[in-house]
Amino acid sequence: MVMQSGENAVAALEIHQFPCLDDNYGYLIRDRETGATAAIDTPDAAAIRSALDRKGWRLDFIWNTHHHGDHAGGNLALKAATGCRIIGPRADVARIPGIDDAVGDGDTVMLGSRKARVFDTPGHTRGHIVYVFDEDRAIFTGDTLFAMGCGRLFEGTPDQMWHSLQKLLALPDEMRVYCAHEYTQKNAHFALTVEPGNAALAARVGEVDRMRANGLPTVPSTIGRERATNPFLRPDSAALQSALGLSGAPLTAVFAEIRQRRNVY
Repeated sequence: MVMQSGENAVAALEIHQFPCLDDNYGYLIRDRETGATAAIDTPDAAAIRSALDRKGWRLDFIWNTHHHGDHAGGNLALKAATGCRIIGPRADVARIPGIDDAVGDGDTVMLGSRKARVFDTPGHTRGHIVYVFDEDRAIFTGDTLFAMGCGRLFEGTPDQMWHSLQKLLALPDEMRVYCAHEYTQKNAHFALTVEPGNAALAARVGEVDRMRANGLPTVPSTIGRERATNPFLRPDSAALQSALGLSGAPLTAVFAEIRQRRNVY
């Protein structure tokens, strides 16, 4: 799978994105003012150390979103190599290797001069969290929200995941979404099966197909793009409800049906 590394900077937050494992993305984030640097999750310790070396950055923190091995598996190796401090979800302390500081809904975490809010977003796992940089218009969603998708419900319920996604829906359209996997193309083609009349979705599917054919990453997205094209954020769409045979059904029931169909797609 051919992907290109990416880098984006806005305000004082610098974001370096690079492929890891089969379809993960690694993220290094750095405060330009102080040089403080964090890894968002640790899918591959060797890849993260190589990215640090290429950038000439020193790792100060790991910010975990949840306990799965492709998100926290590199924690201990990186901590041993760098002495970094590990921050992770309070609701899942026992399953985050090497955790130093536990955080949860309503807390803030600092990366030098940059501030991120923490949201609890259970559903994919019971202790999942996301990190929201309001001033820098960036959110790191782990496996809660993907481009045109959401995480499989391994430990949570449809009610929990829909409640979690509603927190993200309340964010501004311009908020950039940095998710943990390159699942966009399959998500996009699934989305067409449940909302075939969505013109914005059809246009985006074509764009995604072209990007992937050229080995380009489809991440980051934005909340606005997801609001318009991600079926997991659109259970209130009359057209989508009709396509599912669930017109007028409770939104959680519509969401659950979309998730079940995606599970077997």
